[in-house]
Amino acid sequence: MRFAFSAALLLFLTPVLAAQQTPTAFVDCQLRACDDDFFQTEVAFVRYVRDRADADIYVLVTSDRTGGGGRRYTLFFEGQGALAGRVDTLTAQVAQDATEDDERRVLAQRLAIGFVAIAAETPLADRLSITATSPATPEGMTDAPATDPWNSWVLRLRGNGFFNGQQSVRSGNMFGSITAERVTEALKLSVRVSGNYSRSDFEIDSVTTVTSTSSGYGVRGLAVRSLSDHWSAGLRAGARTSTFQNYDLVINGGPALEYNVFPYSESTRRQLRFLYGVGIEAADYTEETIFFKTNELLAEHSLTTAVEFQQPWGSVDLSFDLSQYLSRPDKYRADLFGGLNLRLVRGLSFNINGSYALVRDQIELPAAGATPEEILTQQRALATSYRYFASVGLTYSFGSIFNPVVNPRFGN
Repeated sequence: MRFAFSAALLLFLTPVLAAQQTPTAFVDCQLRACDDDFFQTEVAFVRYVRDRADADIYVLVTSDRTGGGGRRYTLFFEGQGALAGRVDTLTAQVAQDATEDDERRVLAQRLAIGFVAIAAETPLADRLSITATSPATPEGMTDAPATDPWNSWVLRLRGNGFFNGQQSVRSGNMFGSITAERVTEALKLSVRVSGNYSRSDFEIDSVTTVTSTSSGYGVRGLAVRSLSDHWSAGLRAGARTSTFQNYDLVINGGPALEYNVFPYSESTRRQLRFLYGVGIEAADYTEETIFFKTNELLAEHSLTTAVEFQQPWGSVDLSFDLSQYLSRPDKYRADLFGGLNLRLVRGLSFNINGSYALVRDQIELPAAGATPEEILTQQRALATSYRYFASVGLTYSFGSIFNPVVNPRFGN
């Protein structure tokens, strides 16, 4: 269903928007459900522009995962120019089994409501009317709160397989997990069991084939109590095996405390969180390590600082993790990773993504090292003092500020 029913009403915005017949809009959304072509064809009573600076209505769309496994979308509407000062916020939720089409239709409906709501704060309000159709209720019945037989628990089963090859090289990877979660405003509980297996075969000649395999299995749990709109406390625990990291079994766990500078209720737009945890790690190694250990018990602590902003000027998603063994303070790891996307000037945006890690905690490396086959096929963790990844880019667009036409011929 198209939302063109409001087009005629919004044409009366001429006194408010000077020479324009209809308002212009810029929808700032980088999410999977945001289909620009679909919005333009289904919510056609505004004109869409390429740059925020050219819009009468700016819309920022963010999302969070819900306790039920679905997503909650938040749409922030802000009037600009002649409509400056007019703001609104709408939310929408979709179930975990929602298709991309379900999600984009929900967002399109909320966009239509938001556009009309801002127009309603203008002299056009006298010409607006709202109708709602109530669902039919069988005679003798009244609406009652729905009961939840699962008491907010959600279970997910997941399995993936990846396979590729050619005449002399074949590889495959399989992964599976079972997750149980219960998320409420006061308490967050999560348990996850997972496993993975990979195998690669390399035919050197007609009689020689090199085969490399790796596997890992694990379970982890989390319990978090909401203390206030800024504080949370919780417990973390886990156990896993890994041929890649030389673990027959490693078990760790302990308490943690988190502080968010901004209220958690604003998490879709901004966060600055500090998470500190302490714990114990008990490790049983497959092979003797470079420190001549086959098992050991260590105390550890960690501090995570996370910064997340989604604002009209762009987005920031950065995290700095510092972990250290208390009984061996020279063994630590520092990780910095994230991304930055900035709108510098009209039509010009800059983005950078990456990570960098100082690695000083590889106490699990086997003394015997890795074979050439394991090195080439990346089936073993290798000694290193750092790791990094980076990407950087610029995007510049110019020309007509309007983009109302959708033409799918020959694809996009």
